[in-house]
Amino acid sequence: MEQQQTILVVEDEDRIRKLITMYLGREGFQTAEAADGHEGLQLALENDYALIILDLMLPEMNGIDLCKALRKEKTTPVLMLTAKGEENHRIEGFEAGADDYVVKPFSPREVVLRVKALLRRSPHVDVTITDTPTKNVLEFKYMVIDHDAHKVTVEGQELTLTPKEYELLYFLASHEERVYDREQLLKEVWKYEFFGDLRTVDTHVKRLREKLSKVSKEAAQMIVTVWGVGYKFEVDDH
Repeated sequence: MEQQQTILVVEDEDRIRKLITMYLGREGFQTAEAADGHEGLQLALENDYALIILDLMLPEMNGIDLCKALRKEKTTPVLMLTAKGEENHRIEGFEAGADDYVVKPFSPREVVLRVKALLRRSPHVDVTITDTPTKNVLEFKYMVIDHDAHKVTVEGQELTLTPKEYELLYFLASHEERVYDREQLLKEVWKYEFFGDLRTVDTHVKRLREKLSKVSKEAAQMIVTVWGVGYKFEVDDH
């Protein structure tokens, strides 16, 4: 089984797990399954899946803790399943590193659409960078973003980002010096309303800065907080 083309479904309810895998199978996806958090984390760390569908409430280890443990090792896209009335848990999920969520009860077709959207934005593409620039390259003093390859290079070092981290960075960098508030960023990057879950933007900005800072403090400082408004990508060519 080619794990890079396989989706891992971590869900303790057999009926829901089988329903998701059936619909994914109809769309040509291969799937792997786990019925509890410990099994799910073990499989996720041992294999390179294209994406992980992760239930928030799981036996042995919940989805939040699983996602936190996974993010220490990998940037595999994560689609989290949550129940209605768990808004705080959804925020925790984003802070733990989830890329998107679907609220139960959900349509299996909605899950498939979310999966496809995340995979289209996933930077998990093994492309060799050549000396010939592509039409979708943003070049700055401390950073190069190759949108064709979904790769970010900071002072010669490739940066490993989750799909949402990459999309947020690319969007801001594509509109340098323009200030966006959190609502605008949620709409532009996440593509739909988040019912006031604005803190997820701050969480992703914080994580981006931390990753950039490990390579270049100057690159991290390009993401600027405009107090009382939002964020912008500031270019210093001096």
